[in-house]
Amino acid sequence: MLEIFKAGGFLMWPLMMCSLAAVVIIIEKFWMLKVNAVVPSKLQAQITELIEAETLEAHKVEALRRHSSLGEVLAAGIRNRAHGRDQMKQAIEESGRFVVHRLSKRMNALGTIASVSPLVGLLGTVVGMIQVFAAIRVSGVGDPTVLSGGISQALITTAVGLAIGITSLLFFRYFKGKVDQIAILLERNAIHLVELATAKRATAIANAKKGQKTSAKKLQSNRKVAQDK
Repeated sequence: MLEIFKAGGFLMWPLMMCSLAAVVIIIEKFWMLKVNAVVPSKLQAQITELIEAETLEAHKVEALRRHSSLGEVLAAGIRNRAHGRDQMKQAIEESGRFVVHRLSKRMNALGTIASVSPLVGLLGTVVGMIQVFAAIRVSGVGDPTVLSGGISQALITTAVGLAIGITSLLFFRYFKGKVDQIAILLERNAIHLVELATAKRATAIANAKKGQKTSAKKLQSNRKVAQDK
């Protein structure tokens, strides 16, 4: 392996750095984009129970925000539930954009590695061919060992660059799909929260109006009784 690395020439160093960076990003993304950790399946049911029971104190909302990415998005909506549907949706959208941006962190770097690595390999091919023609000019084509160094460098750097680029591109597409999937799940849960909170608020307003009408009727009835007396 060390001999292959040496045969690839100085351009193997940037390719090695690209491969190490890609491995670090891939491991990090596997850790960050666990769907069950980002969007816990039971969290929505728990929030529904809290809203129905009207037990959403400030410390519970803060605990929800720290629970997961889904909790962070839903907590933003819960904090603004008293300000109406539009304000609640706006707060959720802003929080959702921030969460998706955080989940997509370093994705551009992985995409850049996927694009740059084959080009570095191609540069190694060009450098290897230059060395081959320089050797031909000095020694002619009679000795194959003189030409083998440049040819091996050209082939090794090309192969390594393509291997890194293809692998990085595959994982880039995979993680992009995971982020899109998580974004859809966040949106679905957020819509459910908005609908639930809006219905709860409408019910509370209707009950309050009903209570006011009942109180007004009682007051009117009491006045009538007083007048009759």
